[in-house]
Amino acid sequence: MLAFVLMVSMVLAACSKNDNGNASSSAPSSGSGAASEQSSEPVKVKLFAVQEPNIDLATNKFTKFAEEKFNIKFNFETVPSDGAKEKRQISLASGDYPDAYMLTAYLDQFSQADLLKYGKQGVLIPLNDLIKEYAPNIQAALDSNADLKAFSVAPDGNIYGLPAYTQCFHCSYPNKMWINTKWLDNLKLQMPKTTEEFKKVLEAFKNDDPNGNGKKDEVPLSGSTEDFGVRVVPFLMNAFVYDDDRNHLVLKDGKVGSAATTEEWRQGLTYIKSLYDEGLIDPGAFTQNAEAFKKIGENGDAQILGAGAGMHPAIFVNIDVGNKNSKDYNPVTPLTGPNGVSLATHDGGGVSPGAKFAITNKASKDAQIAMIKLVDYMFTTEGQTNAASGMEGIDWRKPKDGEVALGEGVTPQVATIPAVEGEAPRNAGWSGMGHFYMPKEYRDSFVQGTDIYDSANYERRLYQATLLYQGHEPKDLFPLWAIWLDPAEVDEASMLQTNIRTYIDENALQFITGHKNLEKDWDGYVKGLNDLKLGRYLEILQKAYDGSTFKQ
Repeated sequence: MLAFVLMVSMVLAACSKNDNGNASSSAPSSGSGAASEQSSEPVKVKLFAVQEPNIDLATNKFTKFAEEKFNIKFNFETVPSDGAKEKRQISLASGDYPDAYMLTAYLDQFSQADLLKYGKQGVLIPLNDLIKEYAPNIQAALDSNADLKAFSVAPDGNIYGLPAYTQCFHCSYPNKMWINTKWLDNLKLQMPKTTEEFKKVLEAFKNDDPNGNGKKDEVPLSGSTEDFGVRVVPFLMNAFVYDDDRNHLVLKDGKVGSAATTEEWRQGLTYIKSLYDEGLIDPGAFTQNAEAFKKIGENGDAQILGAGAGMHPAIFVNIDVGNKNSKDYNPVTPLTGPNGVSLATHDGGGVSPGAKFAITNKASKDAQIAMIKLVDYMFTTEGQTNAASGMEGIDWRKPKDGEVALGEGVTPQVATIPAVEGEAPRNAGWSGMGHFYMPKEYRDSFVQGTDIYDSANYERRLYQATLLYQGHEPKDLFPLWAIWLDPAEVDEASMLQTNIRTYIDENALQFITGHKNLEKDWDGYVKGLNDLKLGRYLEILQKAYDGSTFKQ
């Protein structure tokens, strides 16, 4: 969750979960929504909204700003963060639903299945024509961003809702490795670049007392079993064959397949097993949770962790002011394997399929137009920042001379105004409810300090680390995060996905630990995958991919 918190800090001052958004600087403005161009009578809009802590939507400064700018009078149907999903479902099922839904994606949003179900019933109206006529910024983003288009356009061609495209650059390359560079210096070792060099470094960490306490207490490599890049297998496997760390899918010549049945997968397991056999991988990495992992990184008596898998080092070491170990852990570039392979896991940056905004058939034409114009405004830099971070002059300001943006060579656009300890909540923005279009270009334009080991500038540290991984993804990626499955096949695909992934991961562990033999038991393992209907699963995915906007 820290990755998520860090994201929000970039846009909120506290990181919200996820990067393309300077559409605002190049796309047309949404000035056509100004109140002066509409009738004097405000348009009444009943809006279902999740009200987060320290926000009162009725008195919120962005609420007042939006009402004046777009001549709207909101009647909020507010629900707290807890139970938001259940309350939305009840709202729809009751038939007494509002004109529109403005959800917070990391708390609740419409699933793709929801959008198709309620769209076909006519409860959620298609937004296509509204966008074309009244939302130039949204249209420009859809035209220029293939991922956003794939997330937004249903298989029938309709847009029943808009996602929160809050793209996190460092999250989009989750499987990083962080190595103890102080230990490298102590042992006069170079940063490893190949699988064999990495193995030799881990051997030195185990045997040569890099922490200098005279004890053989070092843990050369560890991780955990949860998310956010902490599993040790993907980073190592990517030196042999692409491992997406989720479903082990590969795409070649437009056809989806499984990496886990290839000879390269077996070679990768052989290498990882060699590390395990020599005691270079902590056995706990395959069983422990994040809390146990961090106890190794923050061992009280002596520093004992040589390398840790993770999206970012705060998963296994403290990064707050006064920390002892944070600066010692620095990123390893994706390793090159014996066949010259050097890959990195890549995905959509944490954007989840579905929609946070939708308009229902209860909305009048005037309400539909007013709401799409408001959302269109939130597809600009000014509008997105005012909505998500808080109003200009209260929560953010224009950059000053000499301040630098997070992105290299990027002109800074936004500088956050940090909250002062003890001050009352500013109540000037909608927080996650206002997250709409925050791609890499948008986040790159935020001012960020240059000392990467200062916890206040942690985002720059992660950004610079991620640049080492960027470009190591395969040319063709299977976009599982953005395709729409046939509603009639969703349940079947979900069951197959769970069974197949579990089988692959459990067998990988058995091969690594020696409970299964990579020579004698390999054919039986592959047969087991086929028995679990791997072919049928790939068939469902292929059908969805072929019908997606990626293939159009």
